[in-house]
Amino acid sequence: MKKYFLIASTLGFALAACSSKEQKEKRSQDKYESSKLSLEELEKQSPLQFLSVTGNDKKNLLGQTVVKGKVSNKAKMVTYKDVDIKLFFYSKTGDLLQEDQEVVYESVAPGATVAFKSKYVSPKGTDIIAMKVVSAKY
Repeated sequence: MKKYFLIASTLGFALAACSSKEQKEKRSQDKYESSKLSLEELEKQSPLQFLSVTGNDKKNLLGQTVVKGKVSNKAKMVTYKDVDIKLFFYSKTGDLLQEDQEVVYESVAPGATVAFKSKYVSPKGTDIIAMKVVSAKY
């Protein structure tokens, strides 16, 4: 009787250990999938955290201000499109002279950078042009 009890208990422990390992792997996989989904949801909800814009400006021969910029996407999973950028024209003393908007109608993949170029008639006395991302679609 002791012999059968010993074999049954050993077999029971072995099965419990195997199923426990499988359960741990399944929980680990489920946790990975849920964190992946939550990362994608976070990136979709707050594109301003993951998009940035940089650029420079110069005057052309016609007196227009040519703005060349780049939109960068630091997200890991979401591709953004139709990025809305606000431009601010400042004087030498830092006074805001004018605001304008530019929409980049291109897709910006995760980790990618997209260039854009626009021409403006900037107000007299413009010294600095600043840019910031206002919104984007996914």
